[in-house]
Amino acid sequence: MTALVPLLVLVPLIAAAAALALGGRPRAQRIITVVALTTVLAIGVVLLIVVNDQGPLVMEVGGWQAPFGIVLVVDLLAALMVVVSAVVLLAVLVFSIGQGLADGDDETPVSIYYPTYLILATGVFTAFIAGDLFNLYVGFEILLVSSYVLITLGGTEARIRAGVTYIVVSLVSSMIFLASIAMIYGAVGTVNIAQISVRMDEIPVDVQIVLHIMLLVAFGIKAAVFPLSFWLPDSYPTAPAPVTAVFAGLLTKVGVYAIIRTETVIFPGPELNPALMIVALLTMVVGVLGAVAQADIKRMLSFTLVSHIGYMIFGVALGSAIGTAAAIYYVVHHIIVQSTLFLAAGLIERQGGTTSITKLGGLLKASPVIAVLFIVPALNLGGIPPFSGFIGKLALFQAGAEQDTGLAWALIGAGALVSLLTLYALMRVWNLAFWRPAADVDGYESSLLDNVKEAPGTGSIKVGRTTPRLMTLATTGMVIISVALTVFAAPLYEMSTKAGENLEGSSIYIELVFPGSVPDE
Repeated sequence: MTALVPLLVLVPLIAAAAALALGGRPRAQRIITVVALTTVLAIGVVLLIVVNDQGPLVMEVGGWQAPFGIVLVVDLLAALMVVVSAVVLLAVLVFSIGQGLADGDDETPVSIYYPTYLILATGVFTAFIAGDLFNLYVGFEILLVSSYVLITLGGTEARIRAGVTYIVVSLVSSMIFLASIAMIYGAVGTVNIAQISVRMDEIPVDVQIVLHIMLLVAFGIKAAVFPLSFWLPDSYPTAPAPVTAVFAGLLTKVGVYAIIRTETVIFPGPELNPALMIVALLTMVVGVLGAVAQADIKRMLSFTLVSHIGYMIFGVALGSAIGTAAAIYYVVHHIIVQSTLFLAAGLIERQGGTTSITKLGGLLKASPVIAVLFIVPALNLGGIPPFSGFIGKLALFQAGAEQDTGLAWALIGAGALVSLLTLYALMRVWNLAFWRPAADVDGYESSLLDNVKEAPGTGSIKVGRTTPRLMTLATTGMVIISVALTVFAAPLYEMSTKAGENLEGSSIYIELVFPGSVPDE
């Protein structure tokens, strides 16, 4: 089965080259992209089943043994991330195909969109299975370079402005990451993650802390944790709906994934856990306060995205197997639900001509299907029982209560408050955009609109357009998957628990890459 591991990267990369070569044949590009991502999803499902039943897989590229060669590692965490990412990439692709067939190439010029989309997928999958920091860096750069193109598609002034901010911040993050890799190599003489963990105890504690902080800062920018999240709410909402959905679902989670690896393998000690818990608390609170102040749906969702990253960091910062398991489950839940909400926002914009709640109304009567496609993931993200959002939050709170420290209880309280405020922001959208009659929009006064802020550059309402079936079908599929996270919560959480237990300490990962190197206790 190890032969399947490199195909996660090779299939989308080769397909990107083929799609680029067929730039003048959009139909062929669509077929290639769909087939490639479907193939990766199938491979990911097979690997997930194998890893769950038989244990992690390690492939030494070219037959070169670690640490001299490149090592690709697929454990339960990596397999889960690959599968859920492939699901989102495929669903958003179908959504974008429907939009492109209806509107032409104005939003997503197909000659470059499909190859770039596949390269983005290549970077995401590379990051998840990389067994060394340098190839993790390569994966980040591949997805970031492609994201630079995707975020500026269409070439509008707003997108170029947002793209510049995104590029500058991403370059700063990449430079910090690269400097961290250089310093780690200088300190321990390797970039292999398992070997770094073995050798880290040989260097002074103060040097370890500096290296630890540098990696956390680099990954924190990518994950959009406070106070490194200032760039996200201005960058994501300006992109086309499919691009925003992919960015919201996946890019920040790659950063969270890297933080999980850092905290469980390279630096498994508790030294910075209290600081991470404070960062998690601030990320949750500041993010949701930004969300409740927004009138634009996409901008509000961007702030909730930041806020809910705090839940994941909370689980990691607990430094326990149960906390890591809860964080992994919440990552899977959030990738699906947040992407679904951004797709629903794209449908709202198409139907109503805007995403400003001050200008929307009557959507429940105009399009009851869109109403359902919005309300289900909205309740899920808000943590209403029995949805997966409630299950994930409950698991995090139980892990915090088990630690039984003042800081953990403060995070539990903040998490409950943030969940209520998230629900408030989402239900405000429901009340104004869907429940309020369209005839009441002009001159409407309500306390729900007090102190809300319009998105920068908000202009006139566009003429509503018909919604292609493919766009509705893709969003419906994602809603069904989000509900499936609840229906199949038991096996999914069992996998997350198993993944968390395998990540407790670094000995299991080290033994995986270097068999026989960890002495039996």
